[in-house]
Amino acid sequence: MEQLLEYFGVITGFLYLLLEIRQHKAMWIVGFMTSLVYVFVFFFSKIYADMGLNIYYVAISIYGFRKWTCAGKNISEEKVPDDTIFYRHITWSLFAGIASAILAIYALLYYILHNFTDSPIPMGDAFTTSVGIVATWMLARRIIEHWIFWVIVNFVSVYLYYLRGLYPTMFLYICYGILAIVGYYTWKKKGINTKQI
Repeated sequence: MEQLLEYFGVITGFLYLLLEIRQHKAMWIVGFMTSLVYVFVFFFSKIYADMGLNIYYVAISIYGFRKWTCAGKNISEEKVPDDTIFYRHITWSLFAGIASAILAIYALLYYILHNFTDSPIPMGDAFTTSVGIVATWMLARRIIEHWIFWVIVNFVSVYLYYLRGLYPTMFLYICYGILAIVGYYTWKKKGINTKQI
């Protein structure tokens, strides 16, 4: 059963990323399903922070869908092609806030995982989770640099999932890392910078 859930998560995970690259709001629905499945996959594998991260993903999928739906109404009034991708750039002040948030979340998660769970990889689990939380918020705000954060998270995750024997998920995250690079260049090439944040 656990392996079936993992394979289902891999398939929907690929679909999610392809929709994200195209900036299609259905990605939030697919992401909701993928995250719900991975809550259980990571629970059974004792990767508790990633399990918690996927609970967060379930919730932020609802937020992201609502935010993109509202933004889509405003954007559609402008005369642009349907396949146009809209994005924003991060500012230095926002980057400082994001870096501080990552450090604070990391410290809290590492402390909890190290002292109160049987997690075999508390440092890596806390790192990928803290960066993932912030990167998903950045995606909901259409900040293009979220792709860079995902490249880092995905390749660190590959190693963690290898250690835990989650080979289909490891393969998924290799593809996620490569496609995050593709996503960044796709948004940059086809996109319109709506405003500085």
